[in-house]
Amino acid sequence: MTRKIDIFDTTLRDGAQSRTISFSVEDKLNIASALDSLGVAYIELGTPMSSPKDVKLFERIDRNSFKNSKLAAFGSTRRKNTPVFQDIGIKSMLDTNMDTCVIFGKSWDLHVSDILGTVPDENINMIYETVRYLKSLGKEVIFDAEHYFDGYKSNREYALSTIEAAVKAGADCITLCDTNGGSLPDEVYALTLEAVQRLCVKVGIHCHEDSGMAVASSIMAVKAGATLVQGTLIGYGERCGNANLSTIIPNLQLKCGYRCIPDECMKNLMFITRKVAEISNVSLDANLPYVGTNAFSHKAGMHSDAVLKLPRSFEHIPPDTVGNSRRIITSEMSGKSALLAKAKSYAPELTKTADLTERIINKLKSLEMEGYTFEGAEASFELMVRRETGRMESFYKLEYFKTIGDLSEHSSNDVASAIVKLRVGDRDAVNAAEGDGPVHALDLALRKTLYEFYPRLRESYLCDFKVRVLDPESATGAVVRVLMTSSDGKHTWSTIGVSADILRASYLALSDAIEYKLMKDKEEESETI
Repeated sequence: MTRKIDIFDTTLRDGAQSRTISFSVEDKLNIASALDSLGVAYIELGTPMSSPKDVKLFERIDRNSFKNSKLAAFGSTRRKNTPVFQDIGIKSMLDTNMDTCVIFGKSWDLHVSDILGTVPDENINMIYETVRYLKSLGKEVIFDAEHYFDGYKSNREYALSTIEAAVKAGADCITLCDTNGGSLPDEVYALTLEAVQRLCVKVGIHCHEDSGMAVASSIMAVKAGATLVQGTLIGYGERCGNANLSTIIPNLQLKCGYRCIPDECMKNLMFITRKVAEISNVSLDANLPYVGTNAFSHKAGMHSDAVLKLPRSFEHIPPDTVGNSRRIITSEMSGKSALLAKAKSYAPELTKTADLTERIINKLKSLEMEGYTFEGAEASFELMVRRETGRMESFYKLEYFKTIGDLSEHSSNDVASAIVKLRVGDRDAVNAAEGDGPVHALDLALRKTLYEFYPRLRESYLCDFKVRVLDPESATGAVVRVLMTSSDGKHTWSTIGVSADILRASYLALSDAIEYKLMKDKEEESETI
């Protein structure tokens, strides 16, 4: 029988401690909804005593709208020398009316004496009385044994006594926490196995990434008998982060045969992961296993050719299993077969021996000699193929553009302006705009000029802008590569421009971004007719 593993997501609590993360209440509500649609067993919403923002979250969350996930409140054991029913932290947790309460307590004697400033027996009482009190009120209680692995190495008997006190008080699950992230997978396995064999309740695992072992340690804990895994969907968390659930879930379910989320939800893993990253305003690491854009990308010619002939020769799972897709990287290393496979999606008539195919390959090599790279700019690659095959409509023609900068050492409000003249059909159109710098002004002027002709262009916007100097030894005369990422709220695409003139390079990338949007809009409109 397939063993069920409860996935416990703490993105909204532990993940919010990441240096780059600042969730609004609305962000948290949206992420919680996304996690529920992924099918995780538990969502830890936060610590109600920690901030007014978390209090507001608990007030606004609609528990009845969650179909797959239990919602949990987080807090600590009662304070030392304080009756549990008088503890304000416990009271704030009960005020949330959540059915599941997660309580953390100290399992390392160093923390008991030097952080809590109390004696070992009082810490045991704090754990026991807190868990017993919450259980008496009908709550499901998960006890997080903080610093369990460090505590065990320091004082085995005391660490064991803390989790046994929680079990005696009625805890439903004991989560062993590698809070400092310093334990290795074999250590986690051995100590988890001992706890599983010793305790009569469910055992969970909570790992941090400080040694780069959080995923491996979590999997080893499951192999030792743990049936609950805590982590954050994209590995967000304090310091180096928490165990990454977007890696753990498919590893356990697809490779090890456990059941973590409903089978039908697995294909949504990449979509939900990207959605959470977008809400968090953090770029998703392209190299993430399973869900990163590079996870199933192939560049080397022999590899690309092989994977097209036999996917499993260079892919450990079918990409669509987790909602990802294969990407054949377009570069001089790709080989004719790989380039042809990529280009045929835009020009089906291409064959391996066609003169047009050779022309596209030569064009690609020529552009790469100039400094172009289409690995991160597939919209520009598609436009290049369409232009070479005569499948690209000209939406406008640039007559000229001019930019003017106004820089003052006495003012932080430096303003630039741009004038653009375009030929659209049989009409000339001229417009000007001011912006924060010449590229911003140029972008605004281009769009302002085109809005009259293409109103849907208003849907799109520039969301990332990168400049790389290709030959630094040329100093200010160096060739630069500009990469831009644009979005219209539904789709995201990237474009490139290369020139010794940074403004020209920027225009080339901007123009490709605009033309790509116009081309896709026209295709969409044609499909609806």
